Amino acid sequence: MHEVTGWRCAVCGARTALTERMPWRCPKSTLMDRHHVLQAISAQLEPTDELAASPNPFIRHDRRLAWAAAAAARGMTDSARTSLVSEFDDAVRAVDGVGFVTTPFERSEVLSDELGFGVQGGVWAKDETRSVGGSQKARHLFTVMLHLRALELLGQMSVRPPLAIASCGNAALAAATLARAAEWPIDVYVPTWMNDGFGDRLDALRANVHRCERRSTDPPGDPAMLRFREAVEVGAVPFTVQGPENALCLDGGRTIGWELAEQIPTSGGPGQLDAMFVQVGGGAFAACLGAGLAEMGQDVRLMAVQAAGCAPLDRAWRLGANAASDWNTVMPPWSDPVSLADGILDDETYDWISVIEALRTSDGATVVASERNIERAHALAHRAGFDASPTGSAGLAGLLQVADAEANPNGLDRRIGVVISGVAR
Repeated sequence: MHEVTGWRCAVCGARTALTERMPWRCPKSTLMDRHHVLQAISAQLEPTDELAASPNPFIRHDRRLAWAAAAAARGMTDSARTSLVSEFDDAVRAVDGVGFVTTPFERSEVLSDELGFGVQGGVWAKDETRSVGGSQKARHLFTVMLHLRALELLGQMSVRPPLAIASCGNAALAAATLARAAEWPIDVYVPTWMNDGFGDRLDALRANVHRCERRSTDPPGDPAMLRFREAVEVGAVPFTVQGPENALCLDGGRTIGWELAEQIPTSGGPGQLDAMFVQVGGGAFAACLGAGLAEMGQDVRLMAVQAAGCAPLDRAWRLGANAASDWNTVMPPWSDPVSLADGILDDETYDWISVIEALRTSDGATVVASERNIERAHALAHRAGFDASPTGSAGLAGLLQVADAEANPNGLDRRIGVVISGVAR
């Protein structure tokens, strides 16, 4: 038996069956109105140790995952799902050099010392630079690909539609890596200012890259996102890390929260965390991290970090936004996003509803990091031994921002978590 039993839109309440063949979006979502987001409906199950020994989080947490529940409902056995995950993980490893495993969560002596913590407290870092594609993004996308592969194996998909994503950062790299492992065609829609070196990496993974200029007829918002949505309307699979575009990305993303919840009480863990700082661009990462921790009974204050040059979530938070709010009022596109942490320059926090739910549930807050602290955090992360991009160390920038604002923010014994996610490129 699986926990997930179906999907419900957090905005309009519309429901989608667990066995919906393509459960990407709310049935009331349209090209002109993407302001809907499906969330999994779960029935809490008794814990089981059946798969607990597996280092692969997608095998270990099979009974919590929506893709697995849907595959089981279609008749795919436990062993068949485990084989699918293992075989595709091997294919990913052949392309990327790493597969899906539990990533480290350890106390950083450098971060703890430089930020003034005592020996009983400190900063624990979850190092996702060691994950597939160098970030947590592949976790979100893996369940989408597993769903598609399950449909193929069950004889419910005979032609492979192209995958599509709008990104020029870690999400694009993760998507192209998984697509290459599956030998599945993918179109990547990017802004005109994408780094040429990064484009070379996408080319090496055989992705079809489309640079998207703004058209005079375009509405406000990212032109790459507009072209992506047009591709989806004519049949492409939204292979993306944005819940309103594909709810299944919120499925696999929760594995990082579940994994952290398992690591916190271990002998090498902090025992408990006072707060967890996480970067926010489109918001799926923070939404899944917060949800995963809460679902495993970990009471951790979530701190959602954005750059001063692009902070739409903070603006919505200060407006007291909730799911019943007018999305256009609380989450209009941010004008002229700018930061060294270019991977969190989403002009809209697409998954703001789920992030704000996690903030309220955990008594968390938003943090707006100055550009100075984004630069400081990047340098500090490298001194601590993390091969992170400025985006990957942006959660740490939020901790520095709080330290600047408070007279004695850390205390001797406070235990703080950060996620380092986004390898230097």
